[in-house]
Parts: sequence; C-alpha cells; structure tokens
Amino acid sequence: MPDIPIEPASGGRYPVDMESRVAVLEQIARSTAASLDRIERRLDAVSMEQRSDFRWLLGMMLGTTGALLGVMAHGFHWL
Repeated sequence: MPDIPIEPASGGRYPVDMESRVAVLEQIARSTAASLDRIERRLDAVSMEQRSDFRWLLGMMLGTTGALLGVMAHGFHWL
C-alpha cells in the first residue's frame, strides 16, 4: 500500500495557509493580552473598594457593639 500524503505538497516548507493561520493566532494572543490587562485593572479597583468596605463594616460593627454594651450597662445600672 503506497503512502498517501495527508496534505498536498506545496513549494514551501509549510502548508500554503499556515501564514494566515499563524496571523490569526497572533491576533488572538494580542487581544487576549489586552483583555487580561483590563481584567487586572478591574480586579485592582475591586480590591481597593473591598478594603474600604471592610473598614467601614468593621467600624460599624465595633460602634454597634460599643453602643449595645453601653445600653446594657445602663440597663443593669452598672453606670
């Protein structure tokens, strides 16, 4: 049984449409890198916002706990 080539033989080292395929892959890589940069900037912004929200929440919890303890101390006539 003779060997049958899978792709037709071309004059160059690579198949004829290989350059266009590589160009498409390079474009996909560029757009992926740009998308990853945008995602990284958004995550940095979310991280900063999350820190400020955490500080606000912690302050509210401590304030509420202090107020509750003050009301309890007044109710039990500790103050």
